[in-house]
Amino acid sequence: MLMSSNDRPATLHYGPNGFRVVTAGSYVLCAVTGEKIPLDALRYWSGELQEAYASCEISTRRLMEAK
Repeated sequence: MLMSSNDRPATLHYGPNGFRVVTAGSYVLCAVTGEKIPLDALRYWSGELQEAYASCEISTRRLMEAK
């Protein structure tokens, strides 16, 4: 049976300038809010913490807390 990556979480490796898909899926979860983020809308992440964020504000807040 062929499996589709629709509506499954992806596993990503986050780098400083992009991310690499490790396991196919259509979204990742925001590390702070748990909100689904479609891969084509993913703009904010931390390579150091290996986390995705739903918005700039959430990303900034999380990175300030981590330091």
